[in-house]
Amino acid sequence: MRRLWAAVCALVGSVALLTGCAGAAASGDGPRTAAPPTAASPTEAGGELTIFAAASLGAAFDDLARQFESENPGIDIRPIVYDGSSTLARQLLEGAEADIFASADEPNMGKVAELVDGSSAVFATNTLVIATPEGNPADVGSLGDLSDPGLTVVLCGPEVPCGAASQRLLELAGVSVVPASLEQNVTAVLTKVASGDADAGLVYRTDVVGRTDVESIVPDGAAEVVNRYPIAALKGSENPEAARAFVEFVTGPRGQEVLASHGFGSA
Repeated sequence: MRRLWAAVCALVGSVALLTGCAGAAASGDGPRTAAPPTAASPTEAGGELTIFAAASLGAAFDDLARQFESENPGIDIRPIVYDGSSTLARQLLEGAEADIFASADEPNMGKVAELVDGSSAVFATNTLVIATPEGNPADVGSLGDLSDPGLTVVLCGPEVPCGAASQRLLELAGVSVVPASLEQNVTAVLTKVASGDADAGLVYRTDVVGRTDVESIVPDGAAEVVNRYPIAALKGSENPEAARAFVEFVTGPRGQEVLASHGFGSA
């Protein structure tokens, strides 16, 4: 009888202990393990995105945007704003609203470091070529030819990445050029060359990919002057989840394939 009574007491105690633990868990007084946060997949993101991108990224980013939207139907990328990286950086600092900034060099990304959400990531590289109109009527063959006063040469302004790179390339070659004009982005240089308004200009190798209205020459020393392109999501974005998803897409394998198809080097 004593053994039976002891067994009953033990059973009642076990039930009470289990009930107490359940009550503590329900009341929040006991230890709990929080469920790990689940990162939303890009396909779950939605809304609109505003992207500021360097002019030399035009064709590549148009492609990237189309592919990203097709894979993420809930996201709508507004027409991308293309211009010289220094111009875009200045606009951002003056209060222009954007979700993403892709620069053609790291110094201009550095100018807007206070606006970057987290950190930027280098996603591509680029080098310069000499561009001439179709048929190369002025018979330009090297950087040294650009010093000929009889030629009309256009360059990017020194404040934009293509201009800074052009200056470094010419200095390495010991060539002095008096340009007919200094343009605010590389697209403007290429436009003047393609139209025949200029005999030659320095542009990125990616700018001439697929073009039939211009010819290009890879100058000596081109591989020594490499532009590194960073991209970043920006603070204050109205759609931070989608902004991060686009940056991940650009820096990931699919984005890198698109960039390579447009002539960009890997980071």
